Amino acid sequence: MDTAIVILNWNGRQWLERFLPTVLEHSAHAARIIVADNGSTDGSVEWLRSYLPAVEVIAMPTNEGFAGGYNKALAQVDSTYFVLLNSDVETSPGWIDVLRKHLMDRPEMAACQPKVLAHADHTSFEHAGAAGGFIDRNGYPFCRGRIFEITEPDNGQYNDDRDVFWATGACLMIRAEAFRAAGGFDANLFAHMEEIDLCWCLRRMGWRIGYTSSATVYHVGGGALGYGSPRKTYLNFRNSLAVLTKHLQSHVIAYRIFHRIMLDVFAAMKFFAEGHADHAWQVGRAHRAFIRWLPRLFRERKRLRALENRPDLTGMYHRSIAYDRYILGWKKFTELDAKRIDQAPRRSKYSTAKR
Repeated sequence: MDTAIVILNWNGRQWLERFLPTVLEHSAHAARIIVADNGSTDGSVEWLRSYLPAVEVIAMPTNEGFAGGYNKALAQVDSTYFVLLNSDVETSPGWIDVLRKHLMDRPEMAACQPKVLAHADHTSFEHAGAAGGFIDRNGYPFCRGRIFEITEPDNGQYNDDRDVFWATGACLMIRAEAFRAAGGFDANLFAHMEEIDLCWCLRRMGWRIGYTSSATVYHVGGGALGYGSPRKTYLNFRNSLAVLTKHLQSHVIAYRIFHRIMLDVFAAMKFFAEGHADHAWQVGRAHRAFIRWLPRLFRERKRLRALENRPDLTGMYHRSIAYDRYILGWKKFTELDAKRIDQAPRRSKYSTAKR
């Protein structure tokens, strides 16, 4: 088989017991199924070996996070296509065949994702990925079907195939050659924003990133780290600044980073006003960690510049999604200024394009 489904697990035995049998049912005909265990202490590995011996196991001694865990696991997998799948995802019949064909028919596409709906409500999009990811000029990610905390019902409005800026790590099929050429995930990010960082890198290398509604999965979300976790707030704010610093063009980086930090300050004030002082504190922690990272991030900029080739930044939104959401009150992707979203490959002033 030329496809390997790799499920990264950390103390997620309950999700493996609940969803892995369905993954086997829908996918074993087309792919190897591997669980990469990130040093779990809940008996996940023992359960797998006892009850699902058809599943391959890569047991790692410590928790390396999403980014580091996948880097170490995929280095041990020989396959043409990798599928990164969260343990709290329920698949549907034919999903793997659709994603594989989508990439096979598009040799210039590095990765793609399916439609991601909420497991608790199959009629609504799920926060992580929805109908394909985008990013605004300040580094805030959003999706068709999800802007910040607002998710849309699925009424078929995104039943299509199209290029997006980033594809969700909750269910991502990616060419092994592209993953390795980009250097894999940035392990320092640990978790959150790492797939956006990788997709941005691939875009700069000239690859496309895609979405297809012909395959659907159902995601619980927050299986390893809940959406309301202060730790998640810290990782998101720290990693977002890091990703911007790695990818923005030199003549706009100082302005954009300063602007983003000011927006983060307002976000912290909003957390505090809403009674979430712990989240406000995490924003400050994230900024301090980001400052300590600056020397490493500028070294990474040089590495990425050397990889760049005919950058394609389809899906960059040249407005502030925070302004559109909280000032203008726009809650749906279809309400955004479509003229400010790159619909076709173009050179963007927010890339570090070679001149």
